Amino acid sequence: MSDIISQEALYGLLCLAIAFAYVDGGRLGVQGTHFVKDGHRVFLSGTNQAWVNYAHDFGNHQYQHAKQKFEQTLQEIQAAGGNSIRVWVHIEGESTPVFDGGGHVTGTDQAHNLINEMKEYLTAAQHHQILVFFTLWNAAVNQKTHARLDGLIRDTRKLETYIKNALIPMVNGLKDHPGLGGWDIINEPEGELKPGEINSDPCYDTRPLTNSGAGWAGHLYTVQEMQRFINWQADGIKRADPHAMVTVGSWNTKANTDKFGFHNYWKDACLIKAGGGTKHLGTLTFYQVHTYSDSANHFDGVSPMQKNAAEFGLDKPVVIGEFNQDHGGGMNIQQLFEHAYNGGYSGAWTWSVTDSNWQTQRAGMTAIKGKNDQSKGGLVHFSV
Repeated sequence: MSDIISQEALYGLLCLAIAFAYVDGGRLGVQGTHFVKDGHRVFLSGTNQAWVNYAHDFGNHQYQHAKQKFEQTLQEIQAAGGNSIRVWVHIEGESTPVFDGGGHVTGTDQAHNLINEMKEYLTAAQHHQILVFFTLWNAAVNQKTHARLDGLIRDTRKLETYIKNALIPMVNGLKDHPGLGGWDIINEPEGELKPGEINSDPCYDTRPLTNSGAGWAGHLYTVQEMQRFINWQADGIKRADPHAMVTVGSWNTKANTDKFGFHNYWKDACLIKAGGGTKHLGTLTFYQVHTYSDSANHFDGVSPMQKNAAEFGLDKPVVIGEFNQDHGGGMNIQQLFEHAYNGGYSGAWTWSVTDSNWQTQRAGMTAIKGKNDQSKGGLVHFSV
């Protein structure tokens, strides 16, 4: 009898293992410098719809005012052959999360509805076979509400309240949703960095960013402060969901590579060190870099649109997270998408649905629609 029970128990465990393997196998994962899903190398093709109503799209029953435009975009991305989208959440804390008078975070939103609204959006994305990447914060523009975000960057006690009372509840509430692609901690953190700071540790030395354009929104933070801000949140996300995809929207490869005389400020060692050395899960799953040509329509020589991904010497997948034809260095949108697909990158997201050239952006997605070259970008059309 004991042998029979043992065999039945073993069979039950085997079934359970198969079930878990099926669930995990359906999620986006990483293999070396590539994304994988359901056993295939995949390529993230899509766009940015950073906002419909700036900083007021989710929470406090605000989604109902943005829902129609968000869902129309999902439909249009699917029709163009895309599979992913990048969307902003808090930005600088204008409407979410909830801050008390001292700058500590007490909850997700006043109406306790943020998670439900994000989930509603994810369900629509799943219906259209699209993965959503939520960007939490923004450092590209310094708004009048910046004091809230400023407190989280400078004061770890305040940051802890955000992680405990808003971030982890969000991750726990959404981690099992098939429409969730991942989390982008902050958009263009370099916008508020102090360039030109001297430090014997390359992780903290920002002399390579002197006269680079970094700090355009204000010379507010040391790179160590921003690294800690990222490390702590990434660690919180991964503790709540070990399978979570985490990234940062870096403004330029100048801040995201150790090649060409620059420093990669967002690599694992720098993030962990800046975070105090204890939050070892607080690293990025993949890199995300942005690129635009200058007023003369020239790239800067280190643009991902001028190089293959391998030239940057990175050990993770790289997504070109913002670009467009208007600032495409003379390349049309089809060429930009094809370069990303053929050049060893793992994804391409145009900027942005809110621009007048949205129809042109969709043509870029269509240029690689249905591709499945496993030696290059990989599978574009996959199930969510």
